[in-house]
Amino acid sequence: MQVHVRSSHLIVVFLFFFVSLSFLRMRASRQTFLNLFCILWLLLLLKAASCSPLPSGDDSLPPLLPSGLYKGHTCVGCVLVVSVIEQLAQWHNSTVKAAVERLCNYIPEKLQGFCYVLAELYGPHIAELIDREMNADVVCHSLRLCKQDPGQPLCHLYPPPKVGLSTAIWKAKRILKTSKDLKSTTRFSNLCAFPLLANLCEKIKYVIRNKLPFEDFDGDKFSTFPTLRGYHWRGRDCDDRNTTVYPGRRPDNWDVKSDSNCNGIWGMDPKDGIPYEEKFCKGADSRGVVLLGDSAGAHFHIPPEWMTVTQMSAKSFANLPMAFTDELDWPQFSEITGFLNSTIGGWTDSLYLRLRRRNRCNHRDLQNISQNGGSSRNLLNLMKSLARNQLLDNPAIVFYATIGNDVCNGNHDTLAHMTTPKEMLSNVIQALRYLDSRLPNGSHVILTGLVDGRFLWDNLHDRYHPLGQLNRDITYSQLYSFLNCLEVSPCNGWLTPNETLRNLTSERALQLSNVLKEIARSEKFGNFDVFYMDFPLRQTAEEWRKMGGEPWQLIEPVDGFHPSQIAAALGTSITWQKALHEWPQVLGKENPFNDQIEAIFKDQGGH
Repeated sequence: MQVHVRSSHLIVVFLFFFVSLSFLRMRASRQTFLNLFCILWLLLLLKAASCSPLPSGDDSLPPLLPSGLYKGHTCVGCVLVVSVIEQLAQWHNSTVKAAVERLCNYIPEKLQGFCYVLAELYGPHIAELIDREMNADVVCHSLRLCKQDPGQPLCHLYPPPKVGLSTAIWKAKRILKTSKDLKSTTRFSNLCAFPLLANLCEKIKYVIRNKLPFEDFDGDKFSTFPTLRGYHWRGRDCDDRNTTVYPGRRPDNWDVKSDSNCNGIWGMDPKDGIPYEEKFCKGADSRGVVLLGDSAGAHFHIPPEWMTVTQMSAKSFANLPMAFTDELDWPQFSEITGFLNSTIGGWTDSLYLRLRRRNRCNHRDLQNISQNGGSSRNLLNLMKSLARNQLLDNPAIVFYATIGNDVCNGNHDTLAHMTTPKEMLSNVIQALRYLDSRLPNGSHVILTGLVDGRFLWDNLHDRYHPLGQLNRDITYSQLYSFLNCLEVSPCNGWLTPNETLRNLTSERALQLSNVLKEIARSEKFGNFDVFYMDFPLRQTAEEWRKMGGEPWQLIEPVDGFHPSQIAAALGTSITWQKALHEWPQVLGKENPFNDQIEAIFKDQGGH
């Protein structure tokens, strides 16, 4: 599913301006570098937000971020930040100035100084306008962070003031006049021109564009670092100085002397002189799992405590650097490749974990090649970051799951920008042909159908968004309308009160799913077989109801669009059961030596 950075821009707006003060104070350490990367990444993100997106037909230079990221996101971010500040002042019965300071204190310590820079730039103006009972829409329009194109309506999240939104903005601008410090922030957009940062900025752009690990010393597309497309996304490298050592390869000389495939099994049994890898993994049908997907597969998530003031504390933002350097995705908890216990609610269950339990020789053999905004079209470029050697590596189970982006976009004329069945056929066939040239023989590809996104409006539109829970004043319907107005909605076709449009969007989604189904039925490839399965939303909802849950809990609370952690875990179980009963050959045999592997190698080096 498509998620552009949308609601997350509230943090972007706060952190973007911090870079200038930080760089001079930084020392060369891995953690410091992570912070610098995080800040520069946000810089490039905001810079992209100030520019028009690439034309839809230009793939020569893929955008840094999902298409459609532009000034509308700055407006969303500003409105959310100002709303949080106003609510913090209300909840703690404090001044607006104290609320800004409180929010800065919540941000991780190494980034707090940066927050105060922005507070100096914008804080007094925000405080003055809020004190005069101006709402967040008025504040952000008057600060020129929400810009109205000629002839376009003034977009707003809250009901307009009694005097009218235009009049209120005019009054606010009169109060602020034209403050020079509000214009000075544009100078930060040239930060990457500094010689010390230019190379780093280019490397960051390369990572974001190609979805390859930032820290990969041997160039094998695997890393020992978790974020920045590292081992949260792909199995952890166990020797990042040796290009012939990586997860998923067939063992080198049965790994008598070292662990060449990073599955934690190596050495020789002293009792009989047989290598452990040969004894436990030979003929075990070892295989990896690969996801080619979108933001749902990458597991996009914005913590609701980032904007729910009744829950907000310093602990709420402790994961901020990690979240941004993982592009606001949490693949380590995801449905296909998750491997860590969830820290964002629910629980982790994944196809990878189940394959690992079935055969401990599969340890660390995972790749999540997904991006926010992934579609059948841009996956053609993204999938080139796949790491699989046809001659040296084990087969792989590849999930192809774009789920929603081929019908989802933020354009007002959304139907005109949806993928057609003919285009879907062409894109997927091209993708499969590419996979046939890369995957080892004996691999499998599972095509996942598109979701019926009417579920979103039906279950959320009249509920209160986390931002509206304090004063019971913001529903998802209002949020969707605001995003639609700014043309930054993750899906104009489904997140709309227009029932006819919702139905037409689902009709197109079904047409595209039928294309995938027909491909699985009729197309043959040399190195893998192809299967099709519907996106298991209906079964997931039914299962959750049996467990006493409510349908709305299956949707991410902040963006109101993505599957939640609960939905991901339940979806895993449904997918696994389907494969186990209908395509058992896909999953491989259960390894009879699993207990012995665990007894000798314990956690096999962890993840």
